[in-house]
Amino acid sequence: MVSVIATLSVALSLTASARAEDKPWEWQTRRMPEVGFNPDQAEVYRVTSLAGKGDGTLREALAKEGPRLVVFEVGGVIDLEKKNLHLTESQIVIAGQTAPSPGITLIKGGLRISASQVVVSHLRVRPGDAGEPKGSGWNPDGISTYGGPVDVWIDHCSVTWGIDENLSPTSYKPPNGIPGHRMFVRNCIIAEGLNDATHEEGPHSKGSLVFGGTKQVAIVRNLYCSNLERNPLFQPDTSGVVVNNVIANPGQRSIHAGGVKTDGAQRPLLSVVGNIVLFGKDTKKSSAVFEGTADAYFKDNVGFNLRGQPIPELRVPFETLPEPPLWPEGLEVLGEARTLWHIARYAGARPADRDATDTRIVRDALSGTARLINSQDDVEGYPEIEPVHRALDVPAENRVHWLNAYSAEVGVPDTRSPKPVR
Repeated sequence: MVSVIATLSVALSLTASARAEDKPWEWQTRRMPEVGFNPDQAEVYRVTSLAGKGDGTLREALAKEGPRLVVFEVGGVIDLEKKNLHLTESQIVIAGQTAPSPGITLIKGGLRISASQVVVSHLRVRPGDAGEPKGSGWNPDGISTYGGPVDVWIDHCSVTWGIDENLSPTSYKPPNGIPGHRMFVRNCIIAEGLNDATHEEGPHSKGSLVFGGTKQVAIVRNLYCSNLERNPLFQPDTSGVVVNNVIANPGQRSIHAGGVKTDGAQRPLLSVVGNIVLFGKDTKKSSAVFEGTADAYFKDNVGFNLRGQPIPELRVPFETLPEPPLWPEGLEVLGEARTLWHIARYAGARPADRDATDTRIVRDALSGTARLINSQDDVEGYPEIEPVHRALDVPAENRVHWLNAYSAEVGVPDTRSPKPVR
């Protein structure tokens, strides 16, 4: 009987994956992306505790099964105590915008996602070195995907002080052999990967890694700041778009294609459009907007050194494509001025309610004063915030409308949206 159940489970998984493969790759402008389930039919889990585990915690909510909507009736800092959160159950919305000011910040650990049909919004994730000695092997990401997730949206999150990478939409060892795809990183701050910290390999300040095999990754309208490299990095056999990002004070590299190439692996398939690179004090003088080789289309990418002089688009010129090889349906490209304004105004968690760290990072990124750091203690250090509580009246219907109103309240304005119902 067990073997029959296991066989049926695998068959259903492969069928679901096949259906997912048939779905078009679409960009969504709505604040609450649609990922394949109705939040009105989801179980509501209320986070009421800032403890790392136990009743009413975020960890408990992530462990539940079935469609669920996670809302926050508490705001403050969740100390993960060096135990990462693991999200393995699909169909979930983690709505950080519902937390009372100043929102939710995770420290001393990160969030790992191996589930599909996921929306994570308005969280701050700041792992840091957790007081461990240099080279000790403590190496969490901030937010990362692994396995073979499909339809994952990471929206308006602030991810800093990662030890391995800050935020990686990637696929690693997919359980059914189908790599992860249709992953979206939108309106995030991805900054200050710790350099000479606790990673066992030594200096390791990284932004985002798209691991070999991962497909249809959209990295759009984010601020990368003070990561030595991987801003982002696409490995062989990947595909995606990198559009309207601002990359400030990159150390060795900005946008990069490279990594270990196995037999038969193809070059990354990329569309790189409308990105802006701003040199900082730690940027290698010979840096360009893009380094490496790929089957790629480039348009309207610019960069400037500390003297305001333009930098090359390609570190080493190669033959590029005349048209985008892939593009999410409905994605609009912003102009240069609008991209800078968008990042200044809308990037990161709760942009109308930014904490001291996000405020400093945006200011330093756009003023040319950003720098690489080795520890969170080089800057503000871990936040200390008194818990704030607020009861929520979650409606039984029209929850997307309700969530959008909270998103508007924390800094994504839309004159068509009413204020949240208290």
